[in-house]
Amino acid sequence: MRSAFISQIHSAWQLFLENFDWMAWNLFLALIPLVLSVILFILPRFSTGQYKLNSLVWGVGFLVFMAFLPNAPYVLTDLIHLIENIKENDSTWMIFLVLFPQYLLFTLIGFTAYVLSVINLAKFLKSQGWQQPQIVTVELVIHALCAIGVYLGRFLRFNSWHIITELPDLINSLIYDLIGKKPIIIMSFMFMILTILYWIMKQVTLGIILRIKQVNNQ
Repeated sequence: MRSAFISQIHSAWQLFLENFDWMAWNLFLALIPLVLSVILFILPRFSTGQYKLNSLVWGVGFLVFMAFLPNAPYVLTDLIHLIENIKENDSTWMIFLVLFPQYLLFTLIGFTAYVLSVINLAKFLKSQGWQQPQIVTVELVIHALCAIGVYLGRFLRFNSWHIITELPDLINSLIYDLIGKKPIIIMSFMFMILTILYWIMKQVTLGIILRIKQVNNQ
């Protein structure tokens, strides 16, 4: 009985480790835009003059931010690996106690990084005098650009750094590979998913932040 239990624990651990490396890498890429959003959009708002980025550095940082931002919602497409894992595993308890929690946590962290990144940008724009309709428009444009970025990453296998290392091929794909019926349908669907999930997660996130502030002020 004890040996069977230990064997099951070992199998569960091995199953967890099968996905750990690529999940850790994808989360690392997803967290890059979140870190950049803090540096570019949060710190300047609360600085006392000691922290200041010149316009050129800020502009380059913003481009890097936009280049890496699609990596955050990209985690949603990694759910295809969950289907593969389920097909490869015939143990129901392994699926429900290992795979589902692992993928849920992975997806939640990655997409939350996306939501927080865009929220930080929206707050920065508001601090610069932008009106709410303008900010919503920016958010929708970002969702559209990220939908394109996710398609480029998932189906055409481009990465963020290919903007520098494989720019001609990337431009060629943007011109010729994204105008077909299938890419447009997929990117439109991705845009709708990002828009809906972002709105839901934004309300939840802002509600949690507001609650934390209320608790701290008590």
